[in-house]
Amino acid sequence: MAQDDGNSLTKLSDEALVEAYRAGRAEAFTVLVERYRRELFHFLVRFVANRAAAEDVFQESFLQVHNAIATFDTSRRFKPWLFTISANKARDWLRRNRTTQHSHSAPLPGSSSGNDGDGQTAFIDLMPAPETEPSGQVESEEQRQQVRKVVDSLPDHLREVLVLAYFQRLAYKEISEIIQIPLGTVKSRLHAAVATFAQMWKDRTGDDPEA
Repeated sequence: MAQDDGNSLTKLSDEALVEAYRAGRAEAFTVLVERYRRELFHFLVRFVANRAAAEDVFQESFLQVHNAIATFDTSRRFKPWLFTISANKARDWLRRNRTTQHSHSAPLPGSSSGNDGDGQTAFIDLMPAPETEPSGQVESEEQRQQVRKVVDSLPDHLREVLVLAYFQRLAYKEISEIIQIPLGTVKSRLHAAVATFAQMWKDRTGDDPEA
């Protein structure tokens, strides 16, 4: 019977799981944790560039979810709320542990609201897919490592938006909620992140990802 209850819980939406947990079904929280274990952990690894730290931040994030779950408005989506908490925890970790930080208020090279397409297709092709082994232009482990190093070297505020957009495949509106910046700033910051990645990639490899 308990197994049947568990199976029924996995079919619920995130928001319904929150309501079930509030109603006393402790296993609903476990379902939420397992549902986001892979996706959220991958986001955190790419954000903080440290697997051990990502594990700690993951735990801290769900601890805060547990502590604040009574305040969550279930008419809203759970995922942006969770990622907002995690992004804040990740930024806190970076502030505590980095001796040299890129300022979040630094000028954004190439800032432009632009549109979703120009110059970004080739960049997307360089990025490993979030759930499967890379293919296409990323054909070797060496190149995947180079991509990872360039992404890890980006200023925090650019890497954050890049990871949310290209690895997590989140919509601009969701990214705006998570980072808590205006929609137009998300677009300009992503444009800047792509431009910065392209320049850093060219400097590192001699290749132009937009060529």
